[in-house]
Amino acid sequence: MNIERRESELPAATAKHGWRFHHLGIPTDEKRPGERYLPRFGMYVSGFAESEFGIEWMRFEEGSPVHELIRRVPHLAFVVDDLDAALEGREVLTPPNEPSGGVRVAMILENGAPVELMEFSEPV
Repeated sequence: MNIERRESELPAATAKHGWRFHHLGIPTDEKRPGERYLPRFGMYVSGFAESEFGIEWMRFEEGSPVHELIRRVPHLAFVVDDLDAALEGREVLTPPNEPSGGVRVAMILENGAPVELMEFSEPV
């Protein structure tokens, strides 16, 4: 999709689709305070709860089933109202899944970078 916009314009994700920023996920090899282990993904997450700006650190175990691009490249995450509709016509890196109760997520590829889309059962 080749879209030209002025620097002062918001990206289509927010301006057109109404997606809402949730967090920035940053891969790291360093152990960080307060890590929470997600065994299904072979990874540790930390920092989100304490970050005013939604920064989340992700540290992966060797052999993690998470897509290699997600393990190497930071990603933006957006809250969407309808995950299935948001995925239509997009290249999916990680199909929809439920990492925890009340949330469905999927990862797509956008301009060479992973983007996480999140749908919550309860409004955010």
